[in-house]
Amino acid sequence: MDASSAADKPAVLFLCVENAGRSQMALGFFQHYAGDQAIGWSGGSAPATAINPVAVKAMAELGIDISGEFPKPWTDEVVRSADAVITMGCGDACPFYPGKRYEDWKVTDPKGGDIELVRRVRDEIEQRVLGLLGELGVTPARSTTRE
Repeated sequence: MDASSAADKPAVLFLCVENAGRSQMALGFFQHYAGDQAIGWSGGSAPATAINPVAVKAMAELGIDISGEFPKPWTDEVVRSADAVITMGCGDACPFYPGKRYEDWKVTDPKGGDIELVRRVRDEIEQRVLGLLGELGVTPARSTTRE
C-alpha cells in the first residue's frame, strides 16, 4: 500500500482517561469491523499501567483479541492525523484542534466493574462504532462470533 491509498482511508482516534477499557474496546471493534478500510488508534489522558482484564475477557467472548494492546498516551501527531476524535470521559484533558470532527460518547467507565457491567459497556460501544463506520462510509468487513 502506498501513502496515497492510506491518505484516502478515514482515520479515527478513540480517547478515554486511562486507555484501559472503553477506548481499547472501541479500537478493537473498529479494527475488527473496518479491516483495512480505515485506520484506528487509541490513547489516554492519564494511561493506566495495564489494560482492563475484564474488558479483554468481554471482547474475547466475541472473538476479538485486544490482549496485545497496552495503555498509551495520545500524541499531537496522532490527533492531527485523525479525521475523527472520539472521546469517552476525558473532558478537558482531551485534545481539541479546530477543524477536526469530535464526538463525546457518554459511556459508563467499566473500571472495577464485573463482567456483566463490562458486557453492557462493550455492547454499547459496539453499536456506536458500527454507527460511526456507517457515517464514514465503511461497510463492516466481518461480523463477531455472536452473529
